Amino acid sequence: MSRIGKLPIEIPAGVTVKITDNSISASGPKGELSLNVLPNFKIEQKENRIEVTPHEESQESLKLWGMQRTLIANNLEGVSKGFSKVLEVNGVGFRVALQGSKLVMNLGFSHPVEYDAPQDIQLSVEQTTITVSGADKQRVGSVAAAIRELKKPEPYKGKGIKYKGEVIRRKAGKTAAKAAG
Repeated sequence: MSRIGKLPIEIPAGVTVKITDNSISASGPKGELSLNVLPNFKIEQKENRIEVTPHEESQESLKLWGMQRTLIANNLEGVSKGFSKVLEVNGVGFRVALQGSKLVMNLGFSHPVEYDAPQDIQLSVEQTTITVSGADKQRVGSVAAAIRELKKPEPYKGKGIKYKGEVIRRKAGKTAAKAAG
């Protein structure tokens, strides 16, 4: 039995849910999301909660039960509150600006780096922090990862783009190795 899969999902206020045979769609103040449901699960709405149960208790169904419930819960949370990731840009001369929906960054290259945000993702810039927000948790995470990939933080001086709260393991440079030896 799945501990997570057995838990009912509370439907937040202001969110409407529509369940069909093979999909579930939710709409709320932050947008609308739909999810294809795996064929071996039954999704039922009872009052203001949703319950996910497998049709049969096969090993395959039990493996995916908690994941299916979590994906539905993430969609409901996304259309009601939304998700966001914060990125920090560290480095001398590194600058970030927002031009419409395009992110323009000076990251130490000979040219400015531009990133076009997808339609369903909102970007906001405040000095050296970039906030990526949207209703779909997976899309927010993948856009934040794509922006971080443009200039990963390096271990010697810590320059680059990192997640807020991420700890960069620092290394000693060549001069520290010579002094110790």
